[in-house]
Amino acid sequence: MTEFSIVAVFFIGLLGGIHCLGMCGSIVGILTGQMPKDRSRLQFHLAYNLGRITSYTVAGALVGALGQAGFLLRDAVPVQHLLFLLSSLMLIALGLYIAGVWRIVRHIEHAGGFLWNRIQPLTRNLFPINTSTRALLLGVLWGWLPCGLVYSVLVTALASGHAKSGALIMLAFGMGTLLNLLVIGLFWERCRVWVQSPKIRVVAGLIVIGFGIYGLIKVYYVFTVFGWAGSCHVEA
Repeated sequence: MTEFSIVAVFFIGLLGGIHCLGMCGSIVGILTGQMPKDRSRLQFHLAYNLGRITSYTVAGALVGALGQAGFLLRDAVPVQHLLFLLSSLMLIALGLYIAGVWRIVRHIEHAGGFLWNRIQPLTRNLFPINTSTRALLLGVLWGWLPCGLVYSVLVTALASGHAKSGALIMLAFGMGTLLNLLVIGLFWERCRVWVQSPKIRVVAGLIVIGFGIYGLIKVYYVFTVFGWAGSCHVEA
């Protein structure tokens, strides 16, 4: 299932532009406004996003390692496949959120407030963002912003059951979001209206829901064909 997860989370990141606009749009707008006029905007935005994606990858490695430790119980219960079941359900919830139907993902974001309250004050020391290094460090810190989209994908990284797989999943997700935030940064005013279109939200949400449903089908197939005990020994 890991290969499917990598492909799925890339497209989820790509389709999550609506969420990215709300969560990161303001900081990207501030970043753009503070850039030296005599330098390329692209240079600063690439540095910021490199830092952000690095934090995602580190988080993926950490939760993947945590999942690997938890899977020591896999001979007793199908832990990994249950986590894939949970990640698929979270993708469906995320798709409903993107489509503007259900906002439960907002409540999930509150779970990361404890860590973010300690990280956010560090960002103040980086302003004004007048060098690529400052933009990079801001991205590293901003990568830990509480975000339902990120948390949903982290469950998939946890279910991968390996630090390397978890890192790859979050790296793929980060690369999927890269285009969104580059476009937001370089064409802030033009893209804002387009991304907030209700039709775009519904289409993007339905595609993400489709990934979640496909994941549920794969988990159901494993449990049906191999059974609960046998599924523990199936290569994910």
